[in-house]
Amino acid sequence: MIVVFGSINIDLVTPVERLPGPGETVLGPGYALHPGGKGANQALAARRAGADVVLVGAVGRDGFGDAALTLLAADGVDLAHVLRVALPTGAAFIATDREGANQIVVAAGANAAARPDALERMKLEPRDILLLQREVPEEACLAAARAMKRAGGRVILNLAPAGAPAAALLEALDLLIVNEHEAMVLAQALGWSEQEPEAVARRLDGERRLATVATLGAEGLVAWIGGARHRLAAPEVEVVDTVAAGDSFAGAFAAALAAGKAMPAALREGLAAGSLACTRPGAQPSIPHAAEIAPLAAALADAPVSPG
Repeated sequence: MIVVFGSINIDLVTPVERLPGPGETVLGPGYALHPGGKGANQALAARRAGADVVLVGAVGRDGFGDAALTLLAADGVDLAHVLRVALPTGAAFIATDREGANQIVVAAGANAAARPDALERMKLEPRDILLLQREVPEEACLAAARAMKRAGGRVILNLAPAGAPAAALLEALDLLIVNEHEAMVLAQALGWSEQEPEAVARRLDGERRLATVATLGAEGLVAWIGGARHRLAAPEVEVVDTVAAGDSFAGAFAAALAAGKAMPAALREGLAAGSLACTRPGAQPSIPHAAEIAPLAAALADAPVSPG
């Protein structure tokens, strides 16, 4: 089982010719309303990849709350531990340009009230995985991580949005997922001179025994896990937008680990899912299913694992 503790949002997405600079207004032709939030996206991605998934989070008692849960419910994510609170449902305001790049502003709303208490009531097992992000309060993430560690399970943090997690949270992790910007921000917070994602991943794995996957966009990924290097090139796809690509990677990767697959296979499935998400607009509507992920993952070549 995968337990996702994280944010649940409604996304308002508008296409633009180019992304605005500071103080600039750029007009778009219209907008679409999609369910989103990094926690919800990753829960849906893990479920569509074949895992049993429980989502723990919070939404408001408003119409957006119902809309934010629609696809999760339809795909069979367990929503019994999603709270309804007297705050507006979280929202993300997303602009995407014709190259697929995006700018995102997130209003936390009900996500600020997310509580990890449900993990204390669950019958967690050593084979379970907790998947975390950074759109809910960090102290709540830490409490959730400690609950999973007491049960003997694994804890994965996707360091998104970028920021410096507390030392206690880093120490509670089994695996960290970062993109290029997130790796740089973390290195700066730790007082390290490294700038390249691979150098940061290698040092985290070597010095802190924290297995780290760095996603590199169109360049694929590199991971340092237990002193071994894994490098995968991304498949060539026609990019529509990159919204939820990272979430699709995290969810499918965690689902593969929960299914007992070896690390190289899990990395391939995560990369395939993230790449497929780039070929469709929106967040949750773009997240692929297992039947799509499997053939693309099988076609990816894993460079030989090399020792550190």
